[in-house]
Amino acid sequence: MAASELYSKHARVWLPDAEEVWKSAELVRDYSPGDPTLSLQLEDGTKVEHKIDPKTKELLPLRNPNILVGENDLTALSYLHEPAVLHNLKVRFIDSKLIYTYCGIVLVAINPYESLPIYEADIIHAYSGQNMGDMDPHIFAVAEEAYKQMARKERNQSIIVSGESGAGKTVSAKYAMRYFATVSCSSGEANVEERVLASNPIMEALGNAKTTRNDNSSRFGKYIEIGFDKKHSIIGANMRTYLLEKSRVVFQAQNERNYHIFYQLCASSHLPEFKAFKLGCAEDFHCTNQGQSPVIDGVDDAKEMCNTRKAFSLLGVGDSDQMEIYQILSAILHLSNVEVKEQSADRCSISPDNVHLVVFCELLGVPCEEMAHWLCHKKLKTTTETYVKPVSKTNALNGRDALAKHIYARLFSWVVNSINAALKSAGKQRSFIGVLDIYGFETFDINSFEQFCINYANEKLQQQFNMHVFKLEQEEYMKEEIPWTLIDFYDNQPCIDLIEARLGVLDLLDEECKMPKGSDDTWAQKLYNTLLRQNAHFDKPRLSNRAFIIHHFADKVEYQCVGFLEKNKDTVNEEQINVLKKTKFNLLLKLFEDGEKASGSPSKKSGVSGRAGPTQKDNRKTVGLQFRQSLHLLMDTLNATTPHYVRCIKPNDHKAPFTLDPVRAVQQLRACGILETIRISAAGFPSRWTYQEFFNRYRVLMKQKDALPDRKQTCKNLLEKLIQDEEKYQFGKNKIFFRAGQVAYLEKLRSDKLRLACVRIQKTIRCWLARKKYLRMRESAVTIQKHVRGHQARRYVKFLRQTSAAVIIQRNVRMWAQRRRYQRQRSAAVAIQSLWRTYTARKKYQKMMFEQRTVVLQKWARGWLARRRYRRALAAVVLLQSCVRRMRARKELKKLKVEARSVEHFKKLNVGMENKILQLQHKINEQHKENRELSERMSAVTKTLAADRDKQCSEIEQLRKLEQEARTKAARLPSLLEQLTFLQHELEVTRKEKDDLEEQSNIYREQTQKVVDELNMKNNVLKSNIDELNKHILEQDQQLTDIKTNNENTKQLETDLAEERSRYQSLLSEHLHLEERHKDLKEEMDFSPSSRKSSHKRTDSNYSSNSSEFSQSLGSTGDEDGSPPPEDEAEAAVDLPILLKLQRRVKELEQDKQALMEQLDKKEEAQQEKAKEAEKQNSVGRVELDLETLKRQELENENKKLKQDLNMLRKSLTSEHGDAAPPAPGSQPYNILLDQLSSSNEELEMRKEEVLLLRSHMVRQEALKHKDSALGEVVSLDLSEIPSYQDIDRSKDIHTLNEDGELWLAYEGLKETNRILECQMREQGHVHSEKLKKLSEEVSRLKNEKEQQQKLFAQNLLLPEDARIEASLKLEITRLTKENLELLEDGERQDKAIRKLKKQLKFYQKKVEDYEASLQQRYTASMMNAPVRTVHITRKEKEYQGMLKYKQGEEQRLLKNLVTDLKPRGVAVSFTPGLPAYIIFMCLRYADNVNNDQRVSDLLNSTISSIKGVIKRKGNDFEVVSFWLANTCRLMHCLKQYSGDEVYAKHNTAKQNEQCLSNFELSEYQQVFGDLSIQIYRQLIKCMEDILQPIIVASMLEHNAEQGVLGAKPTGMRKKSSLSEEGVATVEVLLQRLSLFHSTMGQHGMDPELIKQVVRQQFYIICAVTLNNLLLRKDMCSWGKGLQIRFNVWQLNEWLVERELTDCGAKDTLEPLLQAAQLLQIRKSTEADAQAICSICSALTAEQIVKLLTLYTPVNEFEERVDINFITTIKSLLKDRVESSTLMMDTKKIFSVTLQFSPSCVALETIQIPASLNLGFLSRI
Repeated sequence: MAASELYSKHARVWLPDAEEVWKSAELVRDYSPGDPTLSLQLEDGTKVEHKIDPKTKELLPLRNPNILVGENDLTALSYLHEPAVLHNLKVRFIDSKLIYTYCGIVLVAINPYESLPIYEADIIHAYSGQNMGDMDPHIFAVAEEAYKQMARKERNQSIIVSGESGAGKTVSAKYAMRYFATVSCSSGEANVEERVLASNPIMEALGNAKTTRNDNSSRFGKYIEIGFDKKHSIIGANMRTYLLEKSRVVFQAQNERNYHIFYQLCASSHLPEFKAFKLGCAEDFHCTNQGQSPVIDGVDDAKEMCNTRKAFSLLGVGDSDQMEIYQILSAILHLSNVEVKEQSADRCSISPDNVHLVVFCELLGVPCEEMAHWLCHKKLKTTTETYVKPVSKTNALNGRDALAKHIYARLFSWVVNSINAALKSAGKQRSFIGVLDIYGFETFDINSFEQFCINYANEKLQQQFNMHVFKLEQEEYMKEEIPWTLIDFYDNQPCIDLIEARLGVLDLLDEECKMPKGSDDTWAQKLYNTLLRQNAHFDKPRLSNRAFIIHHFADKVEYQCVGFLEKNKDTVNEEQINVLKKTKFNLLLKLFEDGEKASGSPSKKSGVSGRAGPTQKDNRKTVGLQFRQSLHLLMDTLNATTPHYVRCIKPNDHKAPFTLDPVRAVQQLRACGILETIRISAAGFPSRWTYQEFFNRYRVLMKQKDALPDRKQTCKNLLEKLIQDEEKYQFGKNKIFFRAGQVAYLEKLRSDKLRLACVRIQKTIRCWLARKKYLRMRESAVTIQKHVRGHQARRYVKFLRQTSAAVIIQRNVRMWAQRRRYQRQRSAAVAIQSLWRTYTARKKYQKMMFEQRTVVLQKWARGWLARRRYRRALAAVVLLQSCVRRMRARKELKKLKVEARSVEHFKKLNVGMENKILQLQHKINEQHKENRELSERMSAVTKTLAADRDKQCSEIEQLRKLEQEARTKAARLPSLLEQLTFLQHELEVTRKEKDDLEEQSNIYREQTQKVVDELNMKNNVLKSNIDELNKHILEQDQQLTDIKTNNENTKQLETDLAEERSRYQSLLSEHLHLEERHKDLKEEMDFSPSSRKSSHKRTDSNYSSNSSEFSQSLGSTGDEDGSPPPEDEAEAAVDLPILLKLQRRVKELEQDKQALMEQLDKKEEAQQEKAKEAEKQNSVGRVELDLETLKRQELENENKKLKQDLNMLRKSLTSEHGDAAPPAPGSQPYNILLDQLSSSNEELEMRKEEVLLLRSHMVRQEALKHKDSALGEVVSLDLSEIPSYQDIDRSKDIHTLNEDGELWLAYEGLKETNRILECQMREQGHVHSEKLKKLSEEVSRLKNEKEQQQKLFAQNLLLPEDARIEASLKLEITRLTKENLELLEDGERQDKAIRKLKKQLKFYQKKVEDYEASLQQRYTASMMNAPVRTVHITRKEKEYQGMLKYKQGEEQRLLKNLVTDLKPRGVAVSFTPGLPAYIIFMCLRYADNVNNDQRVSDLLNSTISSIKGVIKRKGNDFEVVSFWLANTCRLMHCLKQYSGDEVYAKHNTAKQNEQCLSNFELSEYQQVFGDLSIQIYRQLIKCMEDILQPIIVASMLEHNAEQGVLGAKPTGMRKKSSLSEEGVATVEVLLQRLSLFHSTMGQHGMDPELIKQVVRQQFYIICAVTLNNLLLRKDMCSWGKGLQIRFNVWQLNEWLVERELTDCGAKDTLEPLLQAAQLLQIRKSTEADAQAICSICSALTAEQIVKLLTLYTPVNEFEERVDINFITTIKSLLKDRVESSTLMMDTKKIFSVTLQFSPSCVALETIQIPASLNLGFLSRI
């Protein structure tokens, strides 16, 4: 394709940029070949002119279409180049929050710096078994691909994880190992997966540290080989380490830390076990505080120490060994604090009493003086002498640090070896998967020996990677048989030769290390002289003579030569090592012994880089040599495996979550080989399509006639038309290969075609709409015209009518106007007259009123003047009286004074003077009070008088004014008189009218009153009705409230019960799994030689503990079998910890089970209490029934006695040797006896009828007795076989009766009957008296309670309202408590009575059976002795009892034929459903009938064992599991149905109630069979899940019947697993499988309710698996896929409707999937859309909604991506939703199953045993 076509106007390209690396731009004008520049416009609107290089003439890289942005695989991009890769990664990482992306065979993982919920167990299970291209990119997908290839191809695999520090290598490797540990099961050894994972925290503690780039950076490389056996289960692991950074032990840069283990020790120094180490804070030690950053945010070192110790314990490292490790590490900490004092330039010393040196020597057990000496001295050896030379302080410090590094390296090696020993498998390893966690390419400002080794390793790995990618490309082309040319790719072999070849960098370094006076400078000169001009990859810096440059594949790196020789030698003072060897510390001796062995054997390859300290120079290896050898060994291992690559990218240097720095990202993409992979792919044919995929996607570009049956030829014809250049594509056997850019071109053609088609469709639709609108308008116009013309005609007719009517109206109006004018004039005249007359009357009235008021005023004035005169005269009279009285008083006073002077008078007066003085004083006081009151009254009266005086004065003034007005108005009086006369006349007229109106108003009032009364009556009636309705409504509201409350309580109880049931069933399944494991271990122990010799006899260990306990309660003799012989004790010692753990776990599960059973019993007791209330209602009927039964039994006993007495009397009368002869006929005794006989016969007939009636009544009431009476649960008496007197052949002849002497017998029988009746009457009288006594006691008690309540009520009335309420509540609580206690006591008494009656009934039943047997024997003997008559014998049909007889010990034979060897298919089709269950139960009835508890226990236990054995062997066969689930449930239902329990017996017929078990109560076995049913149900679900799992995703998600416009998008190199058209799984296949399951369960006779629960579980599995895959597949989240899912869900719902299963709850389980499909189809742009999504998606969690919106991917250009702001809006709306935070649905969830009781209508006596079952040894009874 020409460049002018691609670089046209509006084409988008990538423009280089310094900050963002690449910017998007758009061409403003077309490009023509030869143009010097490209006219561009950036996204912000800026216009730019880009100059084209005239030499290369390379144009800017084109941008991919939007439809291809965000792809899972970078190779799916049409244009493969650096900007496309960077943009795709940026979109996925920032917009979609996806950290994994495929790049061909490489998984690119970007560190999110945030915890993501994508590594849970459900995610692991979702990726397990899936093909790599089917799911979204993930580390689990790579691990699954490696695991699958190992299993299929039997070839070892390797996962190579690389990247720079902080990119997430360690985490990725850890998750890969976790995946292997989860999906595989350990074989032989227990907890192998846990031990493999436990090595991670240990290695992180000892080998990881905080750096400036990463808080948990691995400072060593490791390769872990995880071993698998032939079953692909983990059996062990092995670890190899590379290049430990030992220098970190003694030196850390700023803001960095030492290894984590040191800080963990310091954080745990307060623990008692660490007190002896004398540790402190991390700041106290030199080697842990150099970086000044001892704490990591969010990390608790003490907690991490606990995890490390747990990991050591899990790997088998004992506490003593752990303490030794921590002791050595503590010694290293103290060694770093040892201070060296400088004495001179070449001499130094250490104080022997240095605290840290003393602690160091104590911890390691070495002499302190020697260690202090050799830290400051060194030994020099010559050929003849040995010298001890002091060293300088610098050299002493370096020696101290070297010793610390050496000890740590040896300890690290020992820990690695210990881990390998713990992970070493005892079995044979068949294959392995290696996980390589190694450092990526590193370049710093100062690069030293460590960076050189790291980059050397990356050169080797990159070479292997390039060769593998090239090999895969070559294999793909050869497989498809297409012509290909050699792809030119970068080969870094020259750079590798520069490093490792002869006279290379490492070789020259080792040579210089051997030189006596070798130094870094001399080595650098050798490098310049040897390599500078001979190798293009080697260079020298311009401004330095102590550095060199190597051109690596990623970038050129400058290395500083300083320190290379020292680090390569890795020397340590030999005398210091000798001092350490003198220790008695075992672990320290092991470290150096292991080091000597490793260095002493040249062939031994050591994986750890710390290799210093050998004693012989010949065997000493440099670090470079060791690393080169270990690296070659690693490369050999990787080349022998199938590699899988994971490239980790560090997005930024600030550890900001989901932030991508383009510059840093491009650097790492170049360094890790991603761009090289892209270049290799782009050089060939990167885009690859199968013919069917190409046809489905681009069929819109061809015509209908071009579509041939041969898809390959069709695609060829289409491509020849579309792409003219044949070099742009190639046709393979199964695929079409395209060059880069061709898919984009095809997508452009496809979008143009679809756009034209859309335009054509729009044109046609718009034309149709316009024509439809025109026709509708035309039709509307015709209709309007028709109606308008009709309207006009009607209006004309109306006009004519209106004209004629107008004339008439005018005439009448004119007449009306004249009449109106006349009436107005007349009414005006009348009004004027009335007004004038009114005026004159008013004047007259006013005059009369004036005169009347004047008279009144005069009257009051004259009265006032008269009263004033009277008051004045009265005052004068009083004054005169007072003067006269004063004068008389004076005269009297003078007389008294004269008398007072006399003595006698004085004495008389003194008599009683004292008393009088007191009285007078009292009177004076009272008078003072009265005076005071009178004075107050006087003041009040004066005030009132003053007020009255003022008021009268004002009234007088008013009267004067009125008098003046009256005089003025007197002149107007004549005119007012005239008016008055006129008004009087008018008043009379008005009075008459008023009377008339009053009469009319009275009549109207009466009528109105009547109406009002009627309305009031109706209103009252309505009010009463309303009140009643209100009361009724209130009652209904109360009832509804109660109902709602009850419903809520019921729902809550149901929820709690379901949770408890689910928890119980999960515990039960775990318990059964442990039992199976226990059984397998026992079987393995049985195969041991000791077990072959022993005579061990296995017990029934494969049924629950309840059954074993119950078998003991039945008195079985199985205890001897249950006690193991002594030989088993030796077997138990083989794996005693496992057995003890299993036993402890079994006990815990049994305790949990017992607790759950108690809770269920409590709930069942609550339900039974309700049933007891119904029992009380039928108690009277039961008493009568029991009385009738006893009466019937007594009558029958009396009849038997009468019969015996008659026989004896007959014998005595007919005997020849009797003492008395019978009376002669006709005699008096004979007549008397005859009369007595007749009367007794009548009485006997009455008794017989009564007995018959009682029997018939008993037959009718038998079911009621079993239903309502607790006595009927245990036994059922059947006395019908007792012979009645009708069976005895008697003659009707009186004489014959007389001869037999039956008259005397009848007479005696009558007397006996009378005695019995009298006895019964006495008993009834006694019962009646007791009842009367109880009633009287009850009445007295009620009276007392009434009196007490009255007293309390009277007391309460005196109390306030709150106290009254509280007192009444206390009273009510007391009363209820008392009633509850009484009810509890009554219940206990009734239970005791029931148990007593049960025992009595059993005893009486046994006596009756014995008595019947004796009677039968007597009757048989009498019949044998009686004379035989020849009679005709008719064969009666046998009546079977529904039992099968078998012999003792035939249980195993029975179960072998009926359970073990039975084929369900034949039984299900040919015989009665549940036939095996019926046969076993009929045998159980026989064992119960013979009252043999051993048989019952053996039969049931053997049945359970046999069924479990079948399920264990054929657990994957759905038909077998379904068959035995149905039969186990049926057997459990039979145990319930025939138990005699009234709850179950009410569903039975009378015959079935007769067949109930009589001797044994097997309720515990009901629970055992229920548990077994639950186990089989879970196995059925697991089997069904295994069958459905492979087809669910293919049918519900992947299959699309009509591709059309919604065809699949282009994919990359990782194609999805696609089946052929014939073998593809569709929804129809899924529905057929569901129908097969349903029909199979129906044929097996499974309960309908249980089938519904199975279907509900099926649909839940379908929903969970589909939704989980949808959440993990970005390519499935599109609008078209949502439409397809909704159609598939509709088909599933239709399947439910067809089978009448809509009420089973299966439809509700599909709601999350349906809502997810709706979410994919709904609009996603505005806030209203966000609210609609939140309301619709109620069954989805917030994480699921956000995940689906994030994964939403348009398949066509007509769809739009979801904006990030819209997702933010959704998150804000969903933040308050309270729900689970899990992303995935739990596919392993199994709903709790409810085994509802289902009675059988099959009669046991009608069941026949087919001959094909080989059960001839059973016989029907």
